[in-house]
Amino acid sequence: MSEPRLCALVPVYNHPTTIADVCASLSALSLPVLLVDDGSDVDCRRELDRLAAEGHHLLRLSENQGKGAAVRAGLREAQRLGYTHALQVDADGQHHPDDLPAFLDAMVDAPGTLLVGYPRYDQSVPRVRLYGRYANHVWVWINTLSLTIRDTMCGVRLYPLAPLNALLTRHACGDRMTFDTEVLVRWHWAGQPLRNLPVRVHYPDDGVSHFAPWRDNLQISSMHTRLFFGMLWRLPRLLGRKRTS
Repeated sequence: MSEPRLCALVPVYNHPTTIADVCASLSALSLPVLLVDDGSDVDCRRELDRLAAEGHHLLRLSENQGKGAAVRAGLREAQRLGYTHALQVDADGQHHPDDLPAFLDAMVDAPGTLLVGYPRYDQSVPRVRLYGRYANHVWVWINTLSLTIRDTMCGVRLYPLAPLNALLTRHACGDRMTFDTEVLVRWHWAGQPLRNLPVRVHYPDDGVSHFAPWRDNLQISSMHTRLFFGMLWRLPRLLGRKRTS
Protein backbone atom coordinates (compact mmCIF):
# COMPACT_ATOMS: atom_id res chain seq x y z
CA MET A 1 0.00 0.00 0.00
CA SER A 2 1.26 3.53 -0.81
CA GLU A 3 2.09 6.05 1.91
CA PRO A 4 -1.22 6.67 3.74
CA ARG A 5 -2.99 9.94 2.98
CA LEU A 6 -5.95 10.49 5.28
CA CYS A 7 -8.99 12.75 5.25
CA ALA A 8 -12.02 13.03 7.51
CA LEU A 9 -15.38 12.22 5.91
CA VAL A 10 -18.52 13.72 7.45
CA PRO A 11 -21.97 12.98 5.98
CA VAL A 12 -24.29 15.85 6.89
CA TYR A 13 -28.07 16.10 6.88
CA ASN A 14 -29.54 19.05 8.79
CA HIS A 15 -27.00 19.48 11.57
CA PRO A 16 -26.35 23.24 11.27
CA THR A 17 -25.63 23.81 14.97
CA THR A 18 -23.03 21.05 15.47
CA ILE A 19 -21.13 20.66 12.20
CA ALA A 20 -18.77 23.62 12.76
CA ASP A 21 -17.55 22.17 16.08
CA VAL A 22 -17.08 18.76 14.45
CA CYS A 23 -14.99 20.34 11.70
CA ALA A 24 -12.95 22.27 14.27
CA SER A 25 -12.14 19.11 16.22
CA LEU A 26 -11.04 17.34 13.03
CA SER A 27 -8.96 20.30 11.88
CA ALA A 28 -7.24 20.25 15.29
CA LEU A 29 -5.96 16.80 14.31
CA SER A 30 -4.56 18.28 11.06
CA LEU A 31 -7.13 16.37 9.02
CA PRO A 32 -8.56 17.79 5.80
CA VAL A 33 -12.36 17.57 6.03
CA LEU A 34 -14.63 16.29 3.27
CA LEU A 35 -18.26 17.26 3.93
CA VAL A 36 -21.07 15.47 2.07
CA ASP A 37 -24.30 17.46 2.09
CA ASP A 38 -27.07 14.89 1.81
CA GLY A 39 -29.75 17.31 0.59
CA SER A 40 -29.89 19.46 3.75
CA ASP A 41 -32.36 22.28 4.35
CA VAL A 42 -31.44 25.89 3.71
CA ASP A 43 -30.02 26.70 7.17
CA CYS A 44 -27.61 23.77 7.05
CA ARG A 45 -26.70 24.48 3.43
CA ARG A 46 -25.71 28.02 4.41
CA GLU A 47 -23.53 26.73 7.23
CA LEU A 48 -21.88 24.19 4.93
CA ASP A 49 -21.23 26.91 2.35
CA ARG A 50 -19.56 28.97 5.08
CA LEU A 51 -17.37 26.03 6.09
CA ALA A 52 -16.48 25.38 2.45
CA ALA A 53 -15.41 29.03 2.14
CA GLU A 54 -13.06 28.40 5.08
CA GLY A 55 -11.34 25.66 3.08
CA HIS A 56 -13.25 22.45 3.80
CA HIS A 57 -14.10 20.35 0.74
CA LEU A 58 -17.87 20.18 0.13
CA LEU A 59 -19.62 17.56 -1.98
CA ARG A 60 -23.31 18.40 -2.39
CA LEU A 61 -25.96 15.83 -3.32
CA SER A 62 -28.96 17.24 -5.16
CA GLU A 63 -31.48 15.63 -2.81
CA ASN A 64 -31.58 13.58 0.37
CA GLN A 65 -30.56 10.01 -0.45
CA GLY A 66 -29.72 8.60 2.97
CA LYS A 67 -26.60 8.14 5.06
CA GLY A 68 -25.38 5.11 3.13
CA ALA A 69 -25.60 6.90 -0.20
CA ALA A 70 -23.86 9.96 1.25
CA VAL A 71 -21.02 7.90 2.70
CA ARG A 72 -20.57 5.97 -0.57
CA ALA A 73 -20.41 9.24 -2.52
CA GLY A 74 -17.90 10.61 -0.03
CA LEU A 75 -15.71 7.53 -0.21
CA ARG A 76 -15.56 7.75 -3.99
CA GLU A 77 -14.81 11.48 -3.82
CA ALA A 78 -12.07 10.95 -1.23
CA GLN A 79 -10.33 8.42 -3.46
CA ARG A 80 -10.72 10.71 -6.48
CA LEU A 81 -9.02 13.47 -4.50
CA GLY A 82 -6.03 11.19 -3.92
CA TYR A 83 -6.66 10.05 -0.35
CA THR A 84 -5.93 6.46 0.65
CA HIS A 85 -8.01 6.44 3.86
CA ALA A 86 -11.09 8.19 5.21
CA LEU A 87 -12.03 8.65 8.86
CA GLN A 88 -15.84 8.72 8.94
CA VAL A 89 -17.32 10.82 11.75
CA ASP A 90 -20.97 11.73 12.36
CA ALA A 91 -22.07 15.36 12.08
CA ASP A 92 -24.03 15.48 15.35
CA GLY A 93 -21.04 15.83 17.67
CA GLN A 94 -21.89 12.77 19.77
CA HIS A 95 -18.40 11.27 19.60
CA HIS A 96 -15.57 12.38 21.87
CA PRO A 97 -12.80 13.89 19.71
CA ASP A 98 -10.07 12.80 22.12
CA ASP A 99 -10.72 9.20 21.07
CA LEU A 100 -9.97 9.85 17.38
CA PRO A 101 -6.13 9.96 17.51
CA ALA A 102 -6.10 6.25 18.37
CA PHE A 103 -7.61 5.57 14.94
CA LEU A 104 -4.84 7.56 13.26
CA ASP A 105 -2.14 5.68 15.19
CA ALA A 106 -3.70 2.30 14.37
CA MET A 107 -3.89 3.20 10.67
CA VAL A 108 -0.12 3.79 10.61
CA ASP A 109 0.50 0.37 12.19
CA ALA A 110 -1.96 -1.50 9.93
CA PRO A 111 -2.96 0.56 6.87
CA GLY A 112 -4.99 -2.26 5.32
CA THR A 113 -7.20 -2.74 8.37
CA LEU A 114 -10.71 -1.31 8.66
CA LEU A 115 -10.93 0.36 12.08
CA VAL A 116 -14.38 0.32 13.69
CA GLY A 117 -15.51 2.33 16.67
CA TYR A 118 -17.54 0.69 19.40
CA PRO A 119 -19.43 2.99 21.78
CA ARG A 120 -18.65 3.67 25.41
CA TYR A 121 -21.92 5.28 26.54
CA ASP A 122 -22.50 7.69 29.38
CA GLN A 123 -25.83 8.05 31.19
CA SER A 124 -27.35 10.06 28.34
CA VAL A 125 -27.96 7.03 26.11
CA PRO A 126 -31.68 6.26 25.56
CA ARG A 127 -32.46 2.73 26.74
CA VAL A 128 -34.47 1.93 23.60
CA ARG A 129 -31.42 2.62 21.42
CA LEU A 130 -29.22 0.48 23.63
CA TYR A 131 -31.56 -2.52 23.43
CA GLY A 132 -32.11 -2.06 19.71
CA ARG A 133 -28.37 -2.05 19.06
CA TYR A 134 -27.93 -5.29 21.00
CA ALA A 135 -30.53 -7.04 18.83
CA ASN A 136 -28.63 -5.85 15.78
CA HIS A 137 -25.34 -7.14 17.24
CA VAL A 138 -26.81 -10.62 17.76
CA TRP A 139 -27.81 -10.84 14.08
CA VAL A 140 -24.37 -9.65 13.02
CA TRP A 141 -22.73 -12.35 15.13
CA ILE A 142 -25.03 -14.95 13.56
CA ASN A 143 -24.43 -13.73 10.02
CA THR A 144 -20.66 -13.66 10.44
CA LEU A 145 -20.42 -16.77 12.68
CA SER A 146 -18.05 -14.62 14.70
CA LEU A 147 -17.83 -12.14 17.58
CA THR A 148 -15.13 -10.21 15.74
CA ILE A 149 -17.29 -7.13 15.07
CA ARG A 150 -18.23 -5.52 18.39
CA ASP A 151 -20.55 -2.86 16.96
CA THR A 152 -21.81 -2.07 13.46
CA MET A 153 -23.81 1.09 14.15
CA CYS A 154 -21.19 3.46 15.52
CA GLY A 155 -20.55 6.36 13.15
CA VAL A 156 -16.78 6.45 13.74
CA ARG A 157 -14.67 4.21 11.51
CA LEU A 158 -11.53 4.48 9.41
CA TYR A 159 -11.77 2.96 5.93
CA PRO A 160 -8.95 1.90 3.59
CA LEU A 161 -10.41 3.38 0.42
CA ALA A 162 -9.16 1.19 -2.42
CA PRO A 163 -10.40 -2.19 -1.09
CA LEU A 164 -13.53 -0.68 0.41
CA ASN A 165 -14.59 1.10 -2.79
CA ALA A 166 -13.86 -2.07 -4.75
CA LEU A 167 -16.22 -3.96 -2.43
CA LEU A 168 -18.88 -1.28 -2.83
CA THR A 169 -18.82 -1.59 -6.62
CA ARG A 170 -20.05 -5.17 -6.12
CA HIS A 171 -22.35 -4.60 -3.12
CA ALA A 172 -23.85 -1.13 -2.53
CA CYS A 173 -24.85 -2.07 1.06
CA GLY A 174 -27.97 0.12 1.11
CA ASP A 175 -28.66 3.83 0.86
CA ARG A 176 -29.82 4.51 4.41
CA MET A 177 -29.25 3.10 7.90
CA THR A 178 -28.44 -0.42 6.72
CA PHE A 179 -25.16 0.68 5.17
CA ASP A 180 -23.03 0.85 8.32
CA THR A 181 -23.92 -2.72 9.29
CA GLU A 182 -23.91 -4.43 5.91
CA VAL A 183 -20.57 -3.02 4.80
CA LEU A 184 -18.86 -4.50 7.88
CA VAL A 185 -20.49 -7.90 7.43
CA ARG A 186 -19.42 -8.03 3.79
CA TRP A 187 -15.91 -6.84 4.71
CA HIS A 188 -15.71 -9.73 7.18
CA TRP A 189 -17.05 -12.20 4.62
CA ALA A 190 -14.30 -11.08 2.23
CA GLY A 191 -11.67 -12.05 4.81
CA GLN A 192 -10.41 -8.48 5.18
CA PRO A 193 -8.78 -7.38 8.48
CA LEU A 194 -10.82 -5.45 11.03
CA ARG A 195 -10.07 -3.96 14.44
CA ASN A 196 -12.37 -2.46 17.08
CA LEU A 197 -11.51 0.73 18.98
CA PRO A 198 -13.50 2.40 21.79
CA VAL A 199 -15.27 5.75 21.31
CA ARG A 200 -17.06 7.67 24.05
CA VAL A 201 -20.60 8.67 23.03
CA HIS A 202 -22.88 11.33 24.49
CA TYR A 203 -26.49 11.98 23.48
CA PRO A 204 -27.34 15.68 24.00
CA ASP A 205 -30.84 16.58 25.19
CA ASP A 206 -31.49 18.61 22.03
CA GLY A 207 -29.88 16.09 19.68
CA VAL A 208 -31.36 15.49 16.22
CA SER A 209 -31.97 11.93 15.03
CA HIS A 210 -32.89 11.03 11.46
CA PHE A 211 -33.78 7.43 12.32
CA ALA A 212 -37.28 6.67 10.97
CA PRO A 213 -38.47 3.74 13.10
CA TRP A 214 -40.93 2.10 10.68
CA ARG A 215 -38.92 2.57 7.50
CA ASP A 216 -35.47 1.93 8.93
CA ASN A 217 -36.43 -1.02 11.14
CA LEU A 218 -38.13 -2.66 8.16
CA GLN A 219 -35.03 -2.13 6.00
CA ILE A 220 -32.74 -3.42 8.76
CA SER A 221 -34.88 -6.56 9.17
CA SER A 222 -34.83 -7.14 5.42
CA MET A 223 -31.06 -6.65 5.36
CA HIS A 224 -30.46 -9.21 8.11
CA THR A 225 -32.69 -11.71 6.29
CA ARG A 226 -30.64 -11.27 3.10
CA LEU A 227 -27.39 -11.53 5.01
CA PHE A 228 -28.55 -14.67 6.80
CA PHE A 229 -29.11 -16.47 3.51
CA GLY A 230 -25.81 -15.05 2.27
CA MET A 231 -24.15 -16.54 5.34
CA LEU A 232 -25.70 -19.95 4.60
CA TRP A 233 -24.26 -19.85 1.08
CA ARG A 234 -20.83 -18.98 2.54
CA LEU A 235 -21.13 -21.41 5.45
CA PRO A 236 -18.39 -23.87 4.38
CA ARG A 237 -15.90 -21.04 3.81
CA LEU A 238 -16.72 -19.31 7.10
CA LEU A 239 -16.47 -22.56 9.08
CA GLY A 240 -13.21 -23.39 7.34
CA ARG A 241 -11.82 -19.99 8.29
CA LYS A 242 -12.76 -20.59 11.94
CA ARG A 243 -10.96 -23.98 11.93
CA THR A 244 -7.75 -22.45 10.59
CA SER A 245 -7.77 -19.30 12.76
